[in-house]
Amino acid sequence: MRLSRPLHHTTVLSVLCALAVGACSKASAPPPPPPVPVTLATVTPRAATVTIDYVGEIDAINTVEIRPRVGGLLEKQAALEGERVKRGQVLFRIDAQPYVAALANAKAALAQAQATLDQAQRDLTRVQPLSEINAVSQQEYDAVVTRTNAGKAAVEAARAGVQTAQLNLDYTNVSSPIDGLVGRAQFRTGGLVTAYTSLLTTVYDTTTMYVNFSISEQRMLELQRQWGGREPSGKSASQFRIVLADGSEYPQPARLNLIDAAVDRTTGTLPVRLEVPNPDGTLRAGQFARVVVAAQNLPDAILVPQKAVQELQGKTYVWKADADGKAVSQDVRMGARIGSDWLVQDGLKAGDRIVVDGFGKVRPGVILSDAPPTAPAASKS
Repeated sequence: MRLSRPLHHTTVLSVLCALAVGACSKASAPPPPPPVPVTLATVTPRAATVTIDYVGEIDAINTVEIRPRVGGLLEKQAALEGERVKRGQVLFRIDAQPYVAALANAKAALAQAQATLDQAQRDLTRVQPLSEINAVSQQEYDAVVTRTNAGKAAVEAARAGVQTAQLNLDYTNVSSPIDGLVGRAQFRTGGLVTAYTSLLTTVYDTTTMYVNFSISEQRMLELQRQWGGREPSGKSASQFRIVLADGSEYPQPARLNLIDAAVDRTTGTLPVRLEVPNPDGTLRAGQFARVVVAAQNLPDAILVPQKAVQELQGKTYVWKADADGKAVSQDVRMGARIGSDWLVQDGLKAGDRIVVDGFGKVRPGVILSDAPPTAPAASKS
């Protein structure tokens, strides 16, 4: 009995120590991590239009190469480069002196031929009555008639020569055949130009411009099904938008002007041409622009901000909050980019809440707090 008392005290002391250790361990357990502040967005289907971009080249509706019809030294450039000119306005003048002399020579030849004809007609007037009474031989009469007919032909030839010389003289003034904008001059004053060969300049009719681009044959068939026919003229301008090199959208409406009759066998594409007004002269021939074509209208599209989509090793995913507010990685299959948004083809549904900002501390299973992340405090100097 005396040995049991010390054992009893020892047992009680062990139990108390165990309880104390348990209480200490519970008191030292770390608290749960605080929620991670992020910006959440609820997925809401909405109407969207899927577009396809093409590279287009701008061209003037009418482009005329100005070439001289006569050769010679270029005497004057009458129109400035870049100037807007009217139809018939003189652009260049070629030295006219040789053609003035040629015209004078042609007129003299005409006068000489006319004098010869007049003499032949007087001879015929005298001989004809004598021939009726057989006072002259038939051979002499025939010779006078022949000289008269030859004289008439010579006059006609000389008159044509005068007209040609006059045309050549007129052609020394090189005029614009259309209203338009004068391009860069290829010859300067004093340069020797060759008839029908030398390119003096180019005049561009820029009141209306063409935008040329090519689309695939498959895409063309899809557009034709959407339009319900093959007629290109008069199609709605809302189908096409022109975006310039600086990213701005051209304000004038573009209309479908031409669909080529044949597909290019080397590229498998079909040339298409748009027509767009250019009242302010903003567009210039040779410019490049993006042609945005409306491809598909979606009434209930799932769109998310592009910055919400994470990409890793060829896969795309988003962070979303589950029913308990915990972060879950969700794989998604993406479609076309529409503005700052991205079309989700698979992986999300209406009502899902996704993280759009504050990805720094997001890990699977963390609690998400729908609040913008706090910016780090600025360090004090």
